[in-house]
Amino acid sequence: AMIDNAEDRMKFSDMIDEIGVQQPRWRELQSVESALDFASNVGYPVLVRPSYVLSGAAMNVAWTDEQLKACLTEAAEVSKDKPVVISDFIEGAVEIEMDGVAKDGELIAAAIHEHIENAGVHSGDATLVLPPQDLTAYQKERVRDASRKIVKRLNITGPTNIQFVAKGTDVMCIECNVRASRSFPFVSKTMGVDFIEAATKAIVGADTSDMNLPTLETRGRPANYVGVKAPMFSFTRLRGSDPVLGVEMASTGEVACFGKNKEEAFLKALLSTGFKMPKKNILLSVQSSLENDMTHSAYQLHELGYNLFATKATGEVLKKNGVPCTIVGYPTEKGQDGDMTNALDLIREKEICMVVNVPTYESKRLEDNFQMRRTAVDFGIPLVTNMNLVKVFADAAHMHNEGEITDLDPKTLFEHYQSETDADAWTRPDEFH
Repeated sequence: AMIDNAEDRMKFSDMIDEIGVQQPRWRELQSVESALDFASNVGYPVLVRPSYVLSGAAMNVAWTDEQLKACLTEAAEVSKDKPVVISDFIEGAVEIEMDGVAKDGELIAAAIHEHIENAGVHSGDATLVLPPQDLTAYQKERVRDASRKIVKRLNITGPTNIQFVAKGTDVMCIECNVRASRSFPFVSKTMGVDFIEAATKAIVGADTSDMNLPTLETRGRPANYVGVKAPMFSFTRLRGSDPVLGVEMASTGEVACFGKNKEEAFLKALLSTGFKMPKKNILLSVQSSLENDMTHSAYQLHELGYNLFATKATGEVLKKNGVPCTIVGYPTEKGQDGDMTNALDLIREKEICMVVNVPTYESKRLEDNFQMRRTAVDFGIPLVTNMNLVKVFADAAHMHNEGEITDLDPKTLFEHYQSETDADAWTRPDEFH
């Protein structure tokens, strides 16, 4: 019953309302007409959420009536005999998670972490930061309060993961997983205590008092470093797939690193995924609503000595705003721009060291965007498709340039083992580790 109340979208949403925890406006899907009516009342975008799914399967954001109808058909196929809920999708919201271990409805271990990407990127694909660096004390207290209420109501014993979106003074619960999440290993290593061991002990009734578990009341842990978990993808092996992220999970692995601040940990984690630090030329192409945001990061990259190339619309805005760049042709206009260099040729010839392509639902040049993203992946060029990541990367690159971030050469585990002495190792030389 506990799992059903968390996984059945309607039962969960009803329960959240009942215990006084804020959540986005929602309605159970009873017919296409009622869904369209709901979307008309709250305004697009809306999120379609099936019950009992992993990795966000058939979960979709709809921006128009036509998209909503298509999403509802897919969700109904996946969810069949379980309810589908449609809810208001909060644009520009921060996503927050609470990973915890509970015993008889009380949290005995907890860690709150934040996503660098705004809500809308699946939590398995998001870049996580622990301890959170940009949440306010108010937001964290709202998460603590809601977590206590939800865990108590579901009477959880064992691992749990609760997800929230925050914007302004709103801190809203979007789901609760009564299981270990994929961030549990990251949280355990960053906090220095095994959350799965604690969950196992809670389930079998064993004592956890000697484990030094962080609770919702714990502050300043860890104190001297920040952990960042970055996703890894297999787009290179999936020929023709579009390397862009959404509410359905796409990552096939992850890597986490520690640093003295968010930027250092972020850059180390990013480089550990195989991302290469750009040396010289960067290609920029973003949807028009993001061009002003991009101006700030683009200027930062220009100041660092990078040569900026941009597709026509992005380039014109950057030039108007005083950011030096070279305008290049769109992939589908090859041969139509006279002597203008084509973006695709630059990527294929490896003249470009990093591609920034950030689309939105308003993007019209879908084929051009896809070709730039896909060609970057096919030719092993680092690709960034999220504006929040662009900002953090620009900040981190600036700090690296100033000498504030050092030791960015990641070692493999085997290289680490080769360099450590027998006295440092936690296993004997004849043991596998």
